[in-house]
Amino acid sequence: MTAATDQTVREQRIREYYQRVDAHDLTGLLNLFAGDAVYHRPGYAPLVGRESLKRFYGEERAIREGSHSVSAAVLDGDRAAVHGEFHGVLKDGRAVSLRFADFFVFNDKGFFQRRDTFFFAPMV
Repeated sequence: MTAATDQTVREQRIREYYQRVDAHDLTGLLNLFAGDAVYHRPGYAPLVGRESLKRFYGEERAIREGSHSVSAAVLDGDRAAVHGEFHGVLKDGRAVSLRFADFFVFNDKGFFQRRDTFFFAPMV
């Protein structure tokens, strides 16, 4: 596989991630992550491993439903930066619209090894 092919596959995997999250496809979503992946998200301790991710996406996540749109994805080797918007509804019924930035690191088999999420929201 060429470097350009690797980048195309990685970008497709990133876009697939958001599609699976929005579709509540927990099994498909988890299959994108390495078994020992780490996810850093504001307000949570690091989520380590698929079981922790399964619990987060299946039970703990504050979002009831919504959709992501990717504005930009920049890939460099085994790393990617993504900027986009999310529009949806929280479990408590409140509507939410926000911009986000995600950073992914891929392992040598093409799975997400690490993901870091940041939200554009007033904090200070």
